[in-house]
Amino acid sequence: MPSETSGPDRTEDGRYVIIKGRRWRATDPDIPQGAAAALRSHLMAARRAVREAQRAADDDALRRARERVQRAKVALGERGDPWWEQSSRERARRWRDGLSWFDDRGEL
Repeated sequence: MPSETSGPDRTEDGRYVIIKGRRWRATDPDIPQGAAAALRSHLMAARRAVREAQRAADDDALRRARERVQRAKVALGERGDPWWEQSSRERARRWRDGLSWFDDRGEL
């Protein structure tokens, strides 16, 4: 997780990052650093898979790759129920379930 002085600008409440003038939901800051790094790695691999599937015009691969992107972003707290509205138990379950989903598939 970037420190307060590095990375993109954040809203005062820390819930969003500002990139090129657009507001995006920030990653849940309570995810342990190692878990967040693993989820970001899965996210980047999934984004590469989306690009490759688009180039190959492979609709099935594209659907699977987009599902992986969605799973990673939900696990990071960037999509789905807002992490600031969840209990600490729900937040931990969200990122652990996300990692388990990828681990069960041997994805990376």
